[in-house]
Amino acid sequence: MSEKISDNQDHKATADQQAEMLQSYQNFCDRSQRIAQQFMDRQSTTGGNFQIPDPAIVGQAFMELAGKMMSDPASMVEAQQKLFQQYNNLWGQMARRMSGEEFETVRPHDTTDKRFKDDAWSEDATYDFIKQSYLLASDWIYSSVRDVEGLDDKTSEKVNFYTRQFVNALSPTNFALTNPKVMREARQSKGENLLKGFDNLLRDLEEGEGQLKISMTDQTAFTLGENIATSKGKVVFQNELMQLIQYSPSTSKVARRPLLIVPPWINKFYILDLQPRNSFIKWAVDQGQTVFVISWINPDEKLSDKTFESYMHEGPLAAIDAIELATGEAKVNLIGYCIGGTLSACTLAYMAAKGDERVASITFFTSMIDFSEPGELGVFVDEQQIGHMEEQMAEKGYLDGAHMSQVFNMMRDNDLIWSFVVNNYLMGREPMAFDLLYWNSDNTRMPAMMHSFYLREMYLNNALCKAGGITLDGVAIDIGKIKTPAYWVSTLDDHIAPWKSTYSATRMLTGPKKFVLSGSGHIAGVINPPTANKYGYWTNSRLSKDPDDWLEKAKQHEGSWWIDWDKWIAKHAGGSVAARKPGMGKLKALEDAPGSYVKIRAS
Repeated sequence: MSEKISDNQDHKATADQQAEMLQSYQNFCDRSQRIAQQFMDRQSTTGGNFQIPDPAIVGQAFMELAGKMMSDPASMVEAQQKLFQQYNNLWGQMARRMSGEEFETVRPHDTTDKRFKDDAWSEDATYDFIKQSYLLASDWIYSSVRDVEGLDDKTSEKVNFYTRQFVNALSPTNFALTNPKVMREARQSKGENLLKGFDNLLRDLEEGEGQLKISMTDQTAFTLGENIATSKGKVVFQNELMQLIQYSPSTSKVARRPLLIVPPWINKFYILDLQPRNSFIKWAVDQGQTVFVISWINPDEKLSDKTFESYMHEGPLAAIDAIELATGEAKVNLIGYCIGGTLSACTLAYMAAKGDERVASITFFTSMIDFSEPGELGVFVDEQQIGHMEEQMAEKGYLDGAHMSQVFNMMRDNDLIWSFVVNNYLMGREPMAFDLLYWNSDNTRMPAMMHSFYLREMYLNNALCKAGGITLDGVAIDIGKIKTPAYWVSTLDDHIAPWKSTYSATRMLTGPKKFVLSGSGHIAGVINPPTANKYGYWTNSRLSKDPDDWLEKAKQHEGSWWIDWDKWIAKHAGGSVAARKPGMGKLKALEDAPGSYVKIRAS
């Protein structure tokens, strides 16, 4: 009797499992059908047809490449023969390895390439062969594209950039059957990782309403003002474009001249206030600075007519006026980060033309003034692409923040795209809670008129570095009129504002100046607290014309440039006064930091 009951229970359990599996399959089918319909609906709208990259523009560049390659068949034959010989060498290496003989790797991988970090890529003969085959093919593709003669510089940049996207997308690490780590996990979990990964894929497609929106971090892990952007302060002023935050002092005495930070509006200000341990804002407050920060609005169609001039008048100029009411001090020390630094330079030139000397010093964080060599961002800027983008912005009144985010992610595709494809969809894991990636996913929109002006006048025409090249509110801007003491911080591996391009601005401003080069990139090189003791930095008081010559003769220092900057800014402090609390001046506190503007999400 007990055996019969046990058989019935086993049968029921099996039936329940089959029913559960059928239900899961039905759910997958229903979700997939819904996502496919969302995708089709998206394609039928003007907004859905705006893509980065635009297939027509990319296709045109590669058609030009194909034409040049076909006009020189001898070079193609030579390159193919070289690749064939390398594959022969690889087969020979594998034969020696399998027979236990001594062998030399034909194409060793770069040890800094995180994709091939797993030991199996070197220790397992099959995976080693797959890896080397891929790397040899990659080398061949890159050299074939790079060595083609006759392409103009802009087309060559596009071809090289998108070739890299193609090659990186085909990495064996991005496919389950050719990734040893994924296959190990599949064996151990009996394929559960792949089922969970498919569920993660559907979730991200649902979140993007038919467009893949890769999850980079746990969005539920952070709440602004609670465990991120937690520095204490108050919003003391606001207008249509920004809120001005004044932070609470942590010292009894502070620098007389307040510190105003103008962050980029392409991203949100709290990159400077992620966590107490890496918050530049908190650190500056602890050094005795009265810190004010502009928190830009996340604009919608109502602000489509806001111009670059609007950002100048309602941003730093309005903030300087407000700071005087809040503290009684007419002069400020200014910091501009990325495009916030570009705006700060424009503002200073505008003020110089007006005889306005209320800025005592200017610090540039990875900011470009000369856009003649904009790095890989230049791939996305030409008349055709800007015109295409303007059509999209005219429809909505703004550029959706997801498009800018996609551009930045493509510039570091292995780190910001494919690593998450492997983690989320092949390994079946949830993205980790990471403050920097939470910030990176918090997109902002761009008002149509402002963004069009910025792309055309800065990137396309490079007008800012020319005296009178652009006019703001009737004033011809001349960067050479800026005599304000200036401190530059640029970063060695910056892919957004290449350091040599930022360095060229040291030849334009005519006041006292200092250039400092930090290790790492656009974010990590700036957000580098002294306690971390990472990256290091270079200084050289002699600003030679050639940036390579400057670096060759520069002195390298350990630790963070923050300490060096603190010594420099102290010279422009104007003395010290008793600490100022937000709301104690003529401007009353409106709400607690980080304010409400920063909480407006693009989604």
